[in-house]
Amino acid sequence: MKACKVNEDFHIVVVGGGTAGWLTACLLAADHGQSNGKHYLQTKTQGTSVRVTLVESPNIASIGVGEGTWPSMRSTLQRIGISEKEFLLRCNASFKQGSCFQGWRTGDSSDWYYHPFSLPEGYPQHDHSCGWLPFQEQVSFTNALSAQGRMCDLAKAPKTATTPDYAFALNYGYHLDAGKFADLLTEHGTQQLNIQHIRDDVVKIVTETGQARAPIQAITTQQNGAIKGDLFIDCTGFKGLLIEQHFQVERAQLATPLLNDRAVAMQVPYVHEQAPIASATLATALSSGWIWDIGLPTRRGVGMVYSSAFLSADQAELQLRKHIDNTLAQPSSQSTVAANTAASLSDAQRAAILKDITARHITLSTGIRKTFWVENCVAVGLSAGFIEPLEASAIALIETSASFISDNLPLAAQDTPFIAKRFNQTMTHHWHRIIDFLKLHYVLSQRSDSDYWYAQRQLDNCSDWLRENLQLWQRRSPNLHDLSMNTDMFPAASWQYIWFGMQQGQLPFLAAPPTPVSGGSEQVIDRAQLAFQRVANKTRSLAQTLPSNRELLAHICQ
Repeated sequence: MKACKVNEDFHIVVVGGGTAGWLTACLLAADHGQSNGKHYLQTKTQGTSVRVTLVESPNIASIGVGEGTWPSMRSTLQRIGISEKEFLLRCNASFKQGSCFQGWRTGDSSDWYYHPFSLPEGYPQHDHSCGWLPFQEQVSFTNALSAQGRMCDLAKAPKTATTPDYAFALNYGYHLDAGKFADLLTEHGTQQLNIQHIRDDVVKIVTETGQARAPIQAITTQQNGAIKGDLFIDCTGFKGLLIEQHFQVERAQLATPLLNDRAVAMQVPYVHEQAPIASATLATALSSGWIWDIGLPTRRGVGMVYSSAFLSADQAELQLRKHIDNTLAQPSSQSTVAANTAASLSDAQRAAILKDITARHITLSTGIRKTFWVENCVAVGLSAGFIEPLEASAIALIETSASFISDNLPLAAQDTPFIAKRFNQTMTHHWHRIIDFLKLHYVLSQRSDSDYWYAQRQLDNCSDWLRENLQLWQRRSPNLHDLSMNTDMFPAASWQYIWFGMQQGQLPFLAAPPTPVSGGSEQVIDRAQLAFQRVANKTRSLAQTLPSNRELLAHICQ
């Protein structure tokens, strides 16, 4: 890679489109490139101009990496200069305030809890989890310390019509149509951020020395010839055109095995125009897998994730159709978010709807690369790795990767090895900690109704880090000191939501505070009760003032 000189171009070539390619290209161009005569953010190295070119094959359909985002997407959209209104309208998007887990503890009808996006009351300055433990049979951890679960029960929006773009009363991300999102990013990137867009097939990788393990000098395309670059971003999906096929970087053998390797997905219509739009992703556990249910303004995205070792594709589709039929037949007993209609439909009506729904069967190629940045090539998105969609980390990992790259641009040749090493260490940590977080949902389950759940609950499938913390957390709750990096993608509060949600009513009350705090256990409980009261007051207020998801989205459409 060349060293950048004053007034010299630093050329970034993104290979592959879709959400990964276009989101990465837009972030890099917005941070460092000229966009219609102005910089969105000033280039960090003065005198060096950064150009971004995206090359994607016209013969390969984009693979949607998921329809759920984290709250980080709000700052990403602001960063690249897209208004929230345009995003919501163009991407058939809705507001997401977290995830609702149904049936993960025991499978009973009363078995459900939330992982909301808002932090617990007072956190991180005050950890009220110990003060909640004596009351765990009366109120869930989420409802005691956050108003967000109750608002999701009511399918409420996270803000009002007068709240500015990207501001909120309750923290939120989005549900979106991944295909439409890629289209919006394509248009915005080419028209507003001056990204050069080339639709062509890559036929050859050219290195500086002619050897495979050397910096890439150019990619040769079928119609446009050679495209030279200084940094190449591989967003070519599972095939990893640069990282795997050229640099021969294989996927690492995971120390923490992920059993789920298949999915079947369907698009489900709303029965009537005013059906509630879910404010959270619904994750419903079944005997041999789990089902996601995502509410968009015009449809629901519903799918089942499962292991082919325990279920066939036909059996999975049958179970998914039965689940959809149940949601059409009767509203959810514990909340309004899963309700597709306010009244029951006849057998004939439900059968007609189900007959028109097509199933898409997907093989989940789970695993991560042994390394992500080699020479001047970085893998982002599915080319870097994939794990099951529980907790919707795919797009967040793209944002994190692109931000890391952007924060270290432009690159001089002598600095690249150091930045690559740090990127590989950081992203390896993120991937493995996310896997640990997903495993937490399974190993804490008490379900024993199938071989699938018996296998998912085995501690042998957990990393040493997770096994150690499972023991530690029996005596005190997860906290900031358990995470080795301040930039961990799931904060300690998220681990608390799952830890307490999966074990509500079963955890011992610790007479002494589990972490060093001033005062004795009575003061801890008193402070917690004051926090509970603040949350109760906020919950009542928001229930009266917040519109529903559908009401706010309808107002934005007007």
